[in-house]
Amino acid sequence: MVHAVVGAQYGDEGKGKMVDYFAVQADMVIRFQGGGNAGHTIVNEAGTFALHLVPSGIFNPNTICILGTGVVIHPANLVKELQSLQDAGISTDKLVISERAHMVMPYHLWQDAYEEEVRSKKVGTTLQGIGPAYQDKSGRFGIQIGEMRDMEHFRNRVETAYALKLRRMPGMEHLCGSFDEMWNELMAARDVLLPYITDTLPLIEQAVREGKHVLLEGQLGIMRDLDWGVYPFVTSSNPISGGVAAGAGVPPTAINRITGITKAYTTAVGEGPFPTLLTNEIGTYLQEKGHEYGATTGRRRACGWLDIPTLRYGAWLNGYTELAMMKLDVLSGLDEIQVCTGYELNGEVYARPLPAYELEQAVPQYAKLPGWQEDISECRNFGELPIAAQNFVIQVEEWTGVPITYVSVGPDRKQTIVRG
Repeated sequence: MVHAVVGAQYGDEGKGKMVDYFAVQADMVIRFQGGGNAGHTIVNEAGTFALHLVPSGIFNPNTICILGTGVVIHPANLVKELQSLQDAGISTDKLVISERAHMVMPYHLWQDAYEEEVRSKKVGTTLQGIGPAYQDKSGRFGIQIGEMRDMEHFRNRVETAYALKLRRMPGMEHLCGSFDEMWNELMAARDVLLPYITDTLPLIEQAVREGKHVLLEGQLGIMRDLDWGVYPFVTSSNPISGGVAAGAGVPPTAINRITGITKAYTTAVGEGPFPTLLTNEIGTYLQEKGHEYGATTGRRRACGWLDIPTLRYGAWLNGYTELAMMKLDVLSGLDEIQVCTGYELNGEVYARPLPAYELEQAVPQYAKLPGWQEDISECRNFGELPIAAQNFVIQVEEWTGVPITYVSVGPDRKQTIVRG
């Protein structure tokens, strides 16, 4: 089985928890796009971890974890992440890095900060160099991590790329450091990473042909997709299921299960339209009770009511075979829950997201549902939930047309209700 896990909102939905949950039975987990600009927070018997690049299946000692071709990798940051896992007693022996994955170079971080500064309207980048790395990849200036293996070739490629950056952005070396400083950082990372780098395609092809359980892990969510999200307030890759095949190295016809991850409400980090944003005491309640802080940046996540048009949008573009609803427990204690069912703009109501420049002007249309007061964090079966909580889940299913197979009532792997 080839099983893709994708974000159904703006990212930060809880994909890490569900990938960790599914990885218990997985033979292989492949991270197929994105970089270290977003984090997956994992809570399991080994502790609490914030992963940025390493696939969430790393905690299963029998699972092969692949950083796929579609990922961009900051070598020094990956080394730090591996060391933190090893220090916690987690083996990284099963990690494999695609030789075709592109690198985030030190100068990309400076370029990221520079470009964000000069924009008239901020995008809200995490300043991790991800966008510039993808720019260079698309512009054919990028450097693949497998090129590290040939020292003479690699040195020539880095010197050429660095010189080109200096010509395009004079004075850059005064902000991002000298070539020698960058080279020394790369060499230190190279010594650690070389054993992990290989041609991953034969491993993936063999696993798929043998019917192994291959789990595909995305980063961010549909509303941050480069083509279908709230452009330009998006990431620089495709986190939707359409990006899986290219980024992981599997044929589209091999993917037979797609799990969309949604919270029971909506959160977002960064700039851009957010129709259901709550700036009142309820937004603060969700933020504090849900511990809504970014795993990479520590930034507070903006919180709002659940957005059904976004889920409907993803039901078509991602082709969900099921949804997993996270953080239902955070809604406990609210007398009333509102859910956005459409957007009104210029007298018309829209059932799906609009382009960002129109979505900024749209007014959300809400349906009201009864809340519940009970603590549901100890519930392990759907029937144990309060009737109002059950009805909330069932109503979201009806609005989206997608079954909600998993309901999370807490951060721990065990706090996951599986529906029939």
